Parts: sequence; C-alpha cells; structure tokens
Amino acid sequence: MIRREDVDAICAALPGATPAEPPELVSWKVGGKMFACFGQQEDGDGVSVKTPDVETASMLIEAGAATRAKYFHRSWVRLPYASTDPTEAAHRLRVSYDTVVAGLPKSARPEG
Repeated sequence: MIRREDVDAICAALPGATPAEPPELVSWKVGGKMFACFGQQEDGDGVSVKTPDVETASMLIEAGAATRAKYFHRSWVRLPYASTDPTEAAHRLRVSYDTVVAGLPKSARPEG
C-alpha cells in the first residue's frame, strides 16, 4: 500500500521534478511535461504514470498491477494506492520519469 505522501517523496527526489497545482492537474512534471498525475482532486485513489509503450501498459493491467488511466493515452496506467507495493510504485514512477525525460530535447533535460 502506498500513500500520496509516498508518491510525493519519490517524485521530489528526482532531478528537475516539480509539482504542478491547480489550475493545472495536480501532478509532477519534468521539463514542463507530466510524468505522474493525481488528477483534479488531492485525495484520489491513486496516481497515473506513463509507461514506455502501450504493450507495457496492457501487461501491467492484465497482471492486475495497474488499471487503465481514464482520459489518458493508452500508454498511461493508474496505480491504486490500496494495492500497489511501495517498491513497485517507486519503480513505476522512475520509469515514467525516465520515459518523459528521454522524450525531452537535450537542452530541457535535467542534470543528474
């Protein structure tokens, strides 16, 4: 089981990661691009993260490790707080962060 505070602590430790608050979606960004999203409400049921591709997202959903992230591209999944292991959450957040960073122009990538 993870909590919002756990997700915030993991994201805050990533180089160049910054929180975004309303009027934007409550989320974490790097280089202006979102890699973790809570949605409009602070007390949601989980966090949505980007996977490297649709196949990875499908595999995580089929394995029961994640659910489909509503309103997002199919490469995004939702990690429910109640059923996500903290180690798995940290891994998925890092993969999401790394996936987004890899897509940034080199000039926008954080050092570290």
